[in-house]
Amino acid sequence: MAKKAYVVGVGMTKFEKPGRREGWDYPEMAKESGTSALADAGIAYDEVEQAYVGYVYGESTSGQRAVYELGLTGIPVVNVNNNCSTGSTALYLAAQAVRSGQARCALALGFEKMKPGSLGSTFDDREQPMAHHLQALAEISEVLFPPAPWMFGAAGREHMKAHGTTAEQFAKIGEKNHRHSANNPYAQFQDVYSLEEVLGSRMIYEPLTKLQCSPTSDGSGAAVLADEDFVDEHGLAGQAVEIVGQAMTTDFRSTFDGSAKNIVGYDMSRQAALEVYGQSGLGPEDFQVIELHDCFSANELLTYEALGLCAEGEGGKLVDDNETTYGGRWVVNPSGGLISKGHPLGATGLAQCAELSWQLRGSAGERQVGDVTAALQHNIGLGGAAVVTAYQRAER
Repeated sequence: MAKKAYVVGVGMTKFEKPGRREGWDYPEMAKESGTSALADAGIAYDEVEQAYVGYVYGESTSGQRAVYELGLTGIPVVNVNNNCSTGSTALYLAAQAVRSGQARCALALGFEKMKPGSLGSTFDDREQPMAHHLQALAEISEVLFPPAPWMFGAAGREHMKAHGTTAEQFAKIGEKNHRHSANNPYAQFQDVYSLEEVLGSRMIYEPLTKLQCSPTSDGSGAAVLADEDFVDEHGLAGQAVEIVGQAMTTDFRSTFDGSAKNIVGYDMSRQAALEVYGQSGLGPEDFQVIELHDCFSANELLTYEALGLCAEGEGGKLVDDNETTYGGRWVVNPSGGLISKGHPLGATGLAQCAELSWQLRGSAGERQVGDVTAALQHNIGLGGAAVVTAYQRAER
């Protein structure tokens, strides 16, 4: 019988513009987030039995070098790379280890030390993993580089054409997330912008302006996971958050069905969410707070529909009705999301986990959403992997 998996400690660094903190290398980032997570759980590193460490840009076994800052105990350390969903993939693997009984306590940690500017490939002498995705999109859209804003911008344009969604509706998402981040001391940006300023910022790829696009970032996040016995033995029931549903999907045949939204992961997200709803017995209406993958405002709107917050084509109405901010049906990205909090690829999913754990504990400060009983997380990486996780306060 599968065990239950609980998040019992979380930690993260402030997300920073690449290079802003002089001499801040990934081992220091990992030490900062990992030490915070262990302290939050009130345990020593030698009680951790396995570690899953995520990063996208770095040499092999950087995961070992990172967690060696926490201790040298000989435990299995697994390096994880799954594009922008790397952090959530590390979380997924740590949760699997706990649920299966392989580890009573596991650590998921992610970090990224990035270069300024748009993402690019590292190895140009071999097949690119997203070659099929880019070719499929090239058949229905113009081709531009860098690819990320082109891909998500094309999905936004497709939605506008099919459903009448407006550039202003996408911009409202950027305005919301920047406004939310003003109360997040961990966010890379804490500036508030008017809707007019978001619309008027530099156009990256229509309809996406600069203030609707996530930046490159340095930073790290971590989570300590444990089973029921460990929670009881260490007196952690008061802060434990149970993972009540979790699923990872990769590309389906539908990814290449000729729609831009599926090329950027809509169907992966939808199928992962359906699995999580089935596992947890919860539906979209049961969550009060959601952290989702808003690498671009267009993807946040698409994800509203993929997660079932509204019917297909109605994401724009959800925005206009203010249903995804404080006072609405859900608070989506109270942290500021990727757009304003920042997006260090390997850390993003674990920062989402930290935010939702704080929300469920009632310790999110000025960001706190009222009466949170369940929280939903969505993290996606193209090429591709989508991870959806549902959390509830532990019933002990």
